[in-house]
Amino acid sequence: MRAMVVHENNEDISVMRLEEVELPPPGEREVRVRVRAASTQFPDILMIQKKYQYQPELPYIPGTEFAGDIIDVGPGVSDWKVGDAVVAGMLGGGGLAEEVNVHEGALRRKPTPLTYGQACSFRSAYLTAQVALIRR
Repeated sequence: MRAMVVHENNEDISVMRLEEVELPPPGEREVRVRVRAASTQFPDILMIQKKYQYQPELPYIPGTEFAGDIIDVGPGVSDWKVGDAVVAGMLGGGGLAEEVNVHEGALRRKPTPLTYGQACSFRSAYLTAQVALIRR
């Protein structure tokens, strides 16, 4: 499968490279999602620049927000099934790939009226607006 991979931290995000990578089977309480849309958010950029409070271990696949369809379920998963349309947010990233294994707790059902592209960027846009309106 293809994924954008970061092997080094840099101010310039062009350090991301499209590569063929192996993805292990979904683990305990994980599902595999075929990514249909992914959004690059500010934390993704900051992680590449090594300026974010959380720093994934190199090399890693960025992409904290994505939407897609479940294509496999690991052991212990009971609330999700193959074919479910989902939205996920994962601080560790992984969404800038054709497929990603996700812990079931990071999933939400994709709202039916939204496209995959709209759904994958909704969480960050919503939280940014909420902080601006409520906290500031």
